[in-house]
Amino acid sequence: MALLATAAAPRRRRIGLTPMIDVVFLLLVFFMLASRFGVEGAVPISAAGSGGGGYEGAPRLVEARPDGFRLNGVALDPAALTERLAALLPGPDAVVVVRARDGADLQRLTEAMDLIRAAGARRIALAE
Repeated sequence: MALLATAAAPRRRRIGLTPMIDVVFLLLVFFMLASRFGVEGAVPISAAGSGGGGYEGAPRLVEARPDGFRLNGVALDPAALTERLAALLPGPDAVVVVRARDGADLQRLTEAMDLIRAAGARRIALAE
């Protein structure tokens, strides 16, 4: 009986972390491939002069400047720009040309394109 009491207890197995690390990396790769970054903020624009159709109607040149916006050379606040531009549009497919002047940042250019869309224009051309 003494032999039974002194017998070594079974050794406990250590838990391996390798399978857990493999699962974590697989989940990481899955979520990286399944997610989409920056697609919602995409703004479709075309360069001025490219594409088919011609320019019709009154001139529609919006300048984005560091100090504000200009429509055909006249400085306007954002609300007045939307109203005046809507009056110049013969239809929603009319082209509006946007030009960023020296010192204007990308945020100012994006604000100008948002105002143009608010006026009802769907086609925006970007000029240098």
